[in-house]
Amino acid sequence: MLGAIIGDIAGSVYEFHPHKSKDFPLFSEKSAFTDDTVMTLAVAEALMNGGAEEDYIASMQRWGRRYPDGGYGGRFFGWLFQKEPQPYNSFGNGSAMRVSPVAWFYDSLEAVENAAAVSARVTHNHPEGVKGAQATAAAVFLARTGHGKGEVRNYLSARFGYDLSRTCDEIRPGCHFDETCQGSVPEAIIAWLDSDGFEDAIRNAVSLGGDSDTQAAVAGAIAQAEYGIPPEIAREAYRRLDVPLQALADDFFLRVMKPKYRR
Repeated sequence: MLGAIIGDIAGSVYEFHPHKSKDFPLFSEKSAFTDDTVMTLAVAEALMNGGAEEDYIASMQRWGRRYPDGGYGGRFFGWLFQKEPQPYNSFGNGSAMRVSPVAWFYDSLEAVENAAAVSARVTHNHPEGVKGAQATAAAVFLARTGHGKGEVRNYLSARFGYDLSRTCDEIRPGCHFDETCQGSVPEAIIAWLDSDGFEDAIRNAVSLGGDSDTQAAVAGAIAQAEYGIPPEIAREAYRRLDVPLQALADDFFLRVMKPKYRR
Protein backbone atom coordinates (compact mmCIF):
# COMPACT_ATOMS: atom_id res chain seq x y z
CA MET A 1 0.00 0.00 0.00
CA LEU A 2 2.83 2.42 0.77
CA GLY A 3 4.11 1.65 -2.72
CA ALA A 4 0.97 3.25 -4.16
CA ILE A 5 1.43 6.29 -1.93
CA ILE A 6 5.05 6.68 -3.00
CA GLY A 7 4.07 6.45 -6.66
CA ASP A 8 1.39 9.08 -6.14
CA ILE A 9 3.80 11.49 -4.44
CA ALA A 10 6.58 10.94 -6.98
CA GLY A 11 4.23 11.33 -9.93
CA SER A 12 2.29 14.30 -8.58
CA VAL A 13 4.70 16.86 -10.02
CA TYR A 14 4.39 15.46 -13.53
CA GLU A 15 0.66 14.78 -13.80
CA PHE A 16 0.08 17.77 -16.08
CA HIS A 17 3.72 18.30 -17.04
CA PRO A 18 4.81 15.11 -18.82
CA HIS A 19 8.42 14.07 -18.46
CA LYS A 20 9.34 11.49 -21.10
CA SER A 21 12.48 10.31 -19.38
CA LYS A 22 13.45 8.22 -16.36
CA ASP A 23 15.92 10.90 -15.33
CA PHE A 24 14.13 13.10 -12.80
CA PRO A 25 14.26 13.78 -9.05
CA LEU A 26 12.14 11.10 -7.39
CA PHE A 27 11.04 13.70 -4.84
CA SER A 28 11.14 17.48 -5.11
CA GLU A 29 9.91 20.37 -3.00
CA LYS A 30 6.60 20.24 -4.88
CA SER A 31 6.07 16.48 -4.50
CA ALA A 32 2.94 15.89 -2.42
CA PHE A 33 0.21 13.33 -1.86
CA THR A 34 -2.99 13.69 -3.87
CA ASP A 35 -6.42 12.08 -3.98
CA ASP A 36 -4.75 8.78 -4.89
CA THR A 37 -3.17 8.58 -1.45
CA VAL A 38 -6.25 9.78 0.42
CA MET A 39 -8.53 7.26 -1.25
CA THR A 40 -6.03 4.40 -0.91
CA LEU A 41 -6.00 4.97 2.83
CA ALA A 42 -9.79 5.33 2.87
CA VAL A 43 -10.03 1.87 1.28
CA ALA A 44 -7.64 0.53 3.92
CA GLU A 45 -9.87 1.90 6.68
CA ALA A 46 -13.00 0.53 5.01
CA LEU A 47 -11.50 -2.95 4.93
CA MET A 48 -10.63 -2.82 8.63
CA ASN A 49 -14.21 -1.68 9.31
CA GLY A 50 -15.72 -4.67 7.54
CA GLY A 51 -15.24 -4.22 3.79
CA ALA A 52 -18.92 -3.88 2.93
CA GLU A 53 -20.18 -1.39 0.37
CA GLU A 54 -21.35 0.99 3.09
CA ASP A 55 -17.90 0.87 4.71
CA TYR A 56 -16.24 2.03 1.49
CA ILE A 57 -18.76 4.82 1.07
CA ALA A 58 -18.40 6.02 4.64
CA SER A 59 -14.58 6.01 4.63
CA MET A 60 -14.22 7.60 1.21
CA GLN A 61 -16.64 10.36 2.09
CA ARG A 62 -15.08 10.97 5.49
CA TRP A 63 -11.50 11.20 4.24
CA GLY A 64 -12.41 12.96 1.02
CA ARG A 65 -14.23 15.68 2.91
CA ARG A 66 -11.27 15.98 5.26
CA TYR A 67 -8.94 16.56 2.28
CA PRO A 68 -11.14 18.35 -0.26
CA ASP A 69 -8.19 19.77 -2.20
CA GLY A 70 -6.73 16.41 -3.18
CA GLY A 71 -7.37 16.86 -6.89
CA TYR A 72 -10.47 14.69 -7.28
CA GLY A 73 -12.35 14.35 -10.54
CA GLY A 74 -15.48 16.45 -10.82
CA ARG A 75 -18.04 13.68 -10.52
CA PHE A 76 -16.22 12.00 -7.66
CA PHE A 77 -15.93 15.30 -5.81
CA GLY A 78 -19.69 15.73 -6.08
CA TRP A 79 -20.19 12.15 -4.89
CA LEU A 80 -18.16 12.88 -1.77
CA PHE A 81 -20.80 15.32 -0.53
CA GLN A 82 -23.98 13.48 -1.50
CA LYS A 83 -26.28 12.35 1.30
CA GLU A 84 -27.28 9.25 -0.62
CA PRO A 85 -24.30 8.64 -2.92
CA GLN A 86 -24.84 6.52 -5.99
CA PRO A 87 -22.35 5.08 -8.49
CA TYR A 88 -22.08 7.02 -11.73
CA ASN A 89 -20.88 4.47 -14.30
CA SER A 90 -17.31 5.73 -14.33
CA PHE A 91 -14.45 3.92 -16.03
CA GLY A 92 -11.86 6.33 -14.66
CA ASN A 93 -8.69 5.01 -13.10
CA GLY A 94 -9.70 6.13 -9.62
CA SER A 95 -10.97 2.62 -8.96
CA ALA A 96 -7.51 1.19 -9.68
CA MET A 97 -5.34 3.73 -7.90
CA ARG A 98 -7.08 3.16 -4.55
CA VAL A 99 -7.50 -0.62 -4.58
CA SER A 100 -4.10 -1.97 -3.43
CA PRO A 101 -5.05 -2.51 0.27
CA VAL A 102 -7.59 -5.11 -0.91
CA ALA A 103 -4.75 -7.29 -2.22
CA TRP A 104 -3.19 -7.43 1.26
CA PHE A 105 -6.37 -7.89 3.23
CA TYR A 106 -7.59 -11.09 1.57
CA ASP A 107 -5.73 -14.35 1.11
CA SER A 108 -7.11 -15.83 -2.09
CA LEU A 109 -7.18 -14.47 -5.61
CA GLU A 110 -10.92 -14.99 -5.86
CA ALA A 111 -11.58 -13.07 -2.66
CA VAL A 112 -9.26 -10.26 -3.78
CA GLU A 113 -10.98 -9.86 -7.13
CA ASN A 114 -14.45 -9.99 -5.57
CA ALA A 115 -13.54 -7.37 -2.97
CA ALA A 116 -11.86 -5.18 -5.59
CA ALA A 117 -15.14 -5.17 -7.51
CA VAL A 118 -17.05 -4.09 -4.39
CA SER A 119 -14.57 -1.28 -3.73
CA ALA A 120 -14.90 -0.07 -7.33
CA ARG A 121 -18.66 -0.31 -7.77
CA VAL A 122 -19.58 2.25 -5.12
CA THR A 123 -18.48 4.83 -7.70
CA HIS A 124 -16.91 3.18 -10.76
CA ASN A 125 -19.53 0.63 -11.73
CA HIS A 126 -18.76 0.65 -15.46
CA PRO A 127 -17.29 -2.74 -16.49
CA GLU A 128 -13.96 -1.12 -17.37
CA GLY A 129 -13.83 0.64 -14.00
CA VAL A 130 -14.40 -2.65 -12.21
CA LYS A 131 -11.91 -4.46 -14.43
CA GLY A 132 -9.18 -1.90 -13.76
CA ALA A 133 -9.56 -2.35 -10.02
CA GLN A 134 -9.63 -6.13 -10.24
CA ALA A 135 -6.58 -6.30 -12.52
CA THR A 136 -4.56 -4.03 -10.25
CA ALA A 137 -5.52 -5.92 -7.11
CA ALA A 138 -4.84 -9.27 -8.78
CA ALA A 139 -1.38 -8.11 -9.86
CA VAL A 140 -0.50 -6.99 -6.34
CA PHE A 141 -1.81 -10.22 -4.82
CA LEU A 142 0.02 -12.46 -7.29
CA ALA A 143 3.26 -10.53 -6.82
CA ARG A 144 3.04 -10.65 -3.04
CA THR A 145 2.38 -14.39 -3.08
CA GLY A 146 5.52 -15.16 -5.07
CA HIS A 147 4.29 -15.41 -8.65
CA GLY A 148 6.78 -14.32 -11.27
CA LYS A 149 6.28 -11.58 -13.83
CA GLY A 150 5.59 -14.05 -16.62
CA GLU A 151 2.85 -15.75 -14.64
CA VAL A 152 1.28 -12.41 -13.73
CA ARG A 153 1.45 -11.16 -17.32
CA ASN A 154 -0.19 -14.31 -18.66
CA TYR A 155 -2.92 -14.31 -16.04
CA LEU A 156 -3.86 -10.66 -16.47
CA SER A 157 -3.80 -10.87 -20.26
CA ALA A 158 -6.07 -13.91 -20.29
CA ARG A 159 -8.37 -12.78 -17.48
CA PHE A 160 -8.81 -9.12 -18.40
CA GLY A 161 -7.81 -8.89 -22.05
CA TYR A 162 -5.08 -6.30 -21.51
CA ASP A 163 -2.28 -6.09 -24.06
CA LEU A 164 0.77 -6.52 -21.85
CA SER A 165 3.13 -7.56 -24.64
CA ARG A 166 4.41 -4.00 -25.13
CA THR A 167 7.41 -2.38 -23.47
CA CYS A 168 7.78 1.05 -21.90
CA ASP A 169 10.03 2.15 -24.75
CA GLU A 170 7.31 1.20 -27.24
CA ILE A 171 4.56 2.95 -25.26
CA ARG A 172 6.36 6.15 -24.30
CA PRO A 173 6.38 8.07 -27.62
CA GLY A 174 2.62 7.91 -28.10
CA CYS A 175 1.51 7.95 -24.48
CA HIS A 176 -0.62 10.91 -23.45
CA PHE A 177 -2.76 11.88 -20.48
CA ASP A 178 -5.55 9.33 -20.17
CA GLU A 179 -7.44 8.96 -16.90
CA THR A 180 -9.47 5.93 -17.99
CA CYS A 181 -8.75 2.48 -16.64
CA GLN A 182 -8.40 1.00 -20.09
CA GLY A 183 -6.01 3.76 -21.14
CA SER A 184 -3.72 3.76 -18.10
CA VAL A 185 -3.91 0.56 -16.05
CA PRO A 186 -2.24 -1.70 -18.65
CA GLU A 187 0.50 0.90 -19.07
CA ALA A 188 1.04 1.05 -15.31
CA ILE A 189 1.27 -2.74 -15.10
CA ILE A 190 3.81 -2.74 -17.93
CA ALA A 191 5.85 -0.15 -16.02
CA TRP A 192 6.21 -2.77 -13.30
CA LEU A 193 6.72 -5.68 -15.70
CA ASP A 194 9.57 -3.73 -17.35
CA SER A 195 11.24 -2.86 -14.05
CA ASP A 196 14.22 -4.30 -12.19
CA GLY A 197 13.47 -2.78 -8.79
CA PHE A 198 11.00 -0.68 -6.84
CA GLU A 199 12.38 2.72 -7.82
CA ASP A 200 12.75 1.63 -11.43
CA ALA A 201 9.04 0.76 -11.59
CA ILE A 202 8.12 4.24 -10.36
CA ARG A 203 10.47 5.87 -12.84
CA ASN A 204 9.06 3.76 -15.68
CA ALA A 205 5.51 4.78 -14.85
CA VAL A 206 6.26 8.50 -14.59
CA SER A 207 8.41 8.48 -17.73
CA LEU A 208 5.54 7.28 -19.89
CA GLY A 209 4.11 10.77 -19.65
CA GLY A 210 0.47 9.89 -19.07
CA ASP A 211 -1.54 10.24 -15.88
CA SER A 212 1.70 10.03 -14.00
CA ASP A 213 0.62 10.00 -10.36
CA THR A 214 -2.02 7.32 -10.86
CA GLN A 215 0.13 5.20 -13.16
CA ALA A 216 2.97 5.40 -10.66
CA ALA A 217 0.58 4.56 -7.82
CA VAL A 218 -0.53 1.39 -9.59
CA ALA A 219 3.01 0.42 -10.59
CA GLY A 220 4.32 1.24 -7.11
CA ALA A 221 1.69 -0.90 -5.43
CA ILE A 222 2.69 -3.94 -7.49
CA ALA A 223 6.40 -3.19 -7.16
CA GLN A 224 6.17 -3.09 -3.36
CA ALA A 225 4.63 -6.55 -3.41
CA GLU A 226 7.52 -7.95 -5.46
CA TYR A 227 10.55 -5.97 -4.35
CA GLY A 228 9.70 -4.30 -1.08
CA ILE A 229 10.56 -0.62 -0.63
CA PRO A 230 14.02 0.84 0.04
CA PRO A 231 13.88 2.35 3.55
CA GLU A 232 15.14 5.75 2.47
CA ILE A 233 12.36 6.06 -0.12
CA ALA A 234 9.75 4.94 2.39
CA ARG A 235 10.94 7.52 4.93
CA GLU A 236 10.93 10.34 2.40
CA ALA A 237 7.37 9.61 1.33
CA TYR A 238 6.13 8.97 4.86
CA ARG A 239 7.26 12.37 6.08
CA ARG A 240 5.14 14.00 3.37
CA LEU A 241 1.98 12.62 4.94
CA ASP A 242 0.34 14.45 7.80
CA VAL A 243 -0.29 12.84 11.16
CA PRO A 244 -3.83 11.46 10.52
CA LEU A 245 -2.72 9.79 7.28
CA GLN A 246 0.44 8.44 8.90
CA ALA A 247 -1.62 6.96 11.72
CA LEU A 248 -4.00 5.24 9.33
CA ALA A 249 -1.12 3.88 7.25
CA ASP A 250 0.57 2.56 10.40
CA ASP A 251 -2.64 0.94 11.62
CA PHE A 252 -3.21 -0.94 8.37
CA PHE A 253 0.41 -2.05 8.13
CA LEU A 254 0.54 -3.37 11.68
CA ARG A 255 -2.89 -5.00 11.69
CA VAL A 256 -2.99 -6.37 8.15
CA MET A 257 0.24 -6.23 6.18
CA LYS A 258 3.04 -6.98 8.63
CA PRO A 259 2.10 -10.66 9.21
CA LYS A 260 2.09 -11.19 5.42
CA TYR A 261 5.00 -9.00 4.37
CA ARG A 262 7.87 -10.96 2.83
CA ARG A 263 10.28 -8.05 2.27
